[in-house]
Amino acid sequence: MKKTNTIKSLYKDSFDYIKESKKYILTIIIIFFASAIAGLIIPIPEDIVMKLMEILKEIVAQIEGKTTTEIIAFIFLNNTQATLIGLFAGIFLGIVPIILAVTNGFLLGFVSLLSIQTASILSLWRILPHGIFELPAIFISLGIGLRLGTFIFNKKPIEALKKDLKKALITFILIILPLLVIAALIEGILIGTSI
Repeated sequence: MKKTNTIKSLYKDSFDYIKESKKYILTIIIIFFASAIAGLIIPIPEDIVMKLMEILKEIVAQIEGKTTTEIIAFIFLNNTQATLIGLFAGIFLGIVPIILAVTNGFLLGFVSLLSIQTASILSLWRILPHGIFELPAIFISLGIGLRLGTFIFNKKPIEALKKDLKKALITFILIILPLLVIAALIEGILIGTSI
């Protein structure tokens, strides 16, 4: 009974921490979607387009020939690594989460533009299932990462950082990781059945 109560309280604390971090998470969401719109509407120089295409081809090449299970594992590990970096590298004044929000948002806008150009605007519905669980996980981790970077403005910065790091780690394990597992399963199955 005590163990159940402890798990419940940890989940409650994690959800409370997300609520307390909502202005940081909202900031990340705004930056992400503003960057996505920029990627969708701003003309990109040809040399940058070629570089972005190379990055996309490399990602596709990494999953070619893999089984659905291997694709799921690959996606999960990549997303876990990215969210961990975004979260804990936020300690450095929140710069890394902002950079990741801008680059990932811009890349989403660019991929959306390619999808519209090669198929139609309706093709964006095929991208939607990939982000239902992945994007919230990314927004929460980058938002918390941004919050971690504000510890220097606290009257007791080291104590504030220690407290936030503990809450961030628990939230990552209990909330973000399960979202990434579900996202990897959905994305892996969709990709696995389409190749």
